[in-house]
Amino acid sequence: MFPTGTALSANDDDVAIKAPVPAIYLDLRTIYAQVPAGSLAFGFGHPTLFTALRTFDAAFPTSLRAAKSLNVDFPLTVDVTDSVSLYTGVSGNSTEFGGAGWSSFQITSWNIGIQADVYQQNGGLFPTVTLQSTFTQSIPNGPLTTTSFNNILEFDYALDPDETRGLLAGFQYTRTDVADKLVKINPNTIAYIGGYYQWPNNWKFTGRVGVQSFQGAQLASLASIQPYTQAIVRLDLDRMDDNDNRLFGVTAEIMWVPKPAYQLTVRTPLYAVRN
Repeated sequence: MFPTGTALSANDDDVAIKAPVPAIYLDLRTIYAQVPAGSLAFGFGHPTLFTALRTFDAAFPTSLRAAKSLNVDFPLTVDVTDSVSLYTGVSGNSTEFGGAGWSSFQITSWNIGIQADVYQQNGGLFPTVTLQSTFTQSIPNGPLTTTSFNNILEFDYALDPDETRGLLAGFQYTRTDVADKLVKINPNTIAYIGGYYQWPNNWKFTGRVGVQSFQGAQLASLASIQPYTQAIVRLDLDRMDDNDNRLFGVTAEIMWVPKPAYQLTVRTPLYAVRN
């Protein structure tokens, strides 16, 4: 799965030795999110929680206004092996609350994480098991600094030897801590199922549907977010190359919080080293 370099010995009769080289790329993601008033949105992988908390920096009534945000993620990713990836980077956004106009773009958080296949199916009866863990902290530090721990456990059962179609099931758990003890945000969990199909021309579609359960939040005297358990849907369309490198991707996500919140993500990886 990874690029290889060839080392030739002085003896032409020796067999060439191929050494794997890690894939290195900037997994650039541009995200548009729209969240209804009175809500915090988490969703798959990238919570818009940090956007919502930034509204506390300005004076407004004791309720969360409807929010729109344009986020850009810059995670530098290294595929150490075909089963382990490491990443770290920063995220920035521009926000709009209640029709008050868009803010200037600012860097708002940094993150570090790992994704690893703890077991690979390789044609067997048991599915591939993947664990992804991400630590995220908001910028700058202050009374409302937020720290998020996001963990995803996913099971991938391939239906053919080439792994071009298969079934998915998974669980995501997000815990958020806030520096201000008067602000309490309870855990958010998602349980989901899904599947994927990759055509011979290397376009790949993945769908996930599930249930999101948020245990509520108390944001000092500003707002109280009630617990909810609602549906969530994520649809991915990716353009891959022959070595399963992602060349382009778009993701549409709808989460009920309990009113619908929307998120659209465009992925345009920039490769330094590729398979």
